[in-house]
Amino acid sequence: MSEFENMTTPPPAPTGAPSAEERQWGMFAHLATLVGIIIPFGTLLGPLVVWLIKKDTMPFVDDQGKEALNFNITVFIALVVSGILTLVLIGLLLLVVVGIAWLVLTIMAALAANKGEAYRYPFTLRLIK
Repeated sequence: MSEFENMTTPPPAPTGAPSAEERQWGMFAHLATLVGIIIPFGTLLGPLVVWLIKKDTMPFVDDQGKEALNFNITVFIALVVSGILTLVLIGLLLLVVVGIAWLVLTIMAALAANKGEAYRYPFTLRLIK
């Protein structure tokens, strides 16, 4: 397996049914990214804080926190590239598309985590393992 395939292949979901508290914290790990609407770099800091607080005691939150962080790092990279591409005008369209996709996928992930399902974001670089 190449290094790129290793970075994009999602890890297996944790086994066992998560408790109600784990599901709630898993949902918070995804929803914490919405802090970025108000606070600069909140899209990275929100899930990072939730993950660091609960990763040792809740396996489901450990998994979903890493997934949320990896997705938001990927989105940050996409936004930087889109920002650079605004010089040739295609970046404006990409900024809108990435922003809408970020919001929709974040909500879908939070709903799945609240049901106890380990959500895997598409097109995500898995930098944190």
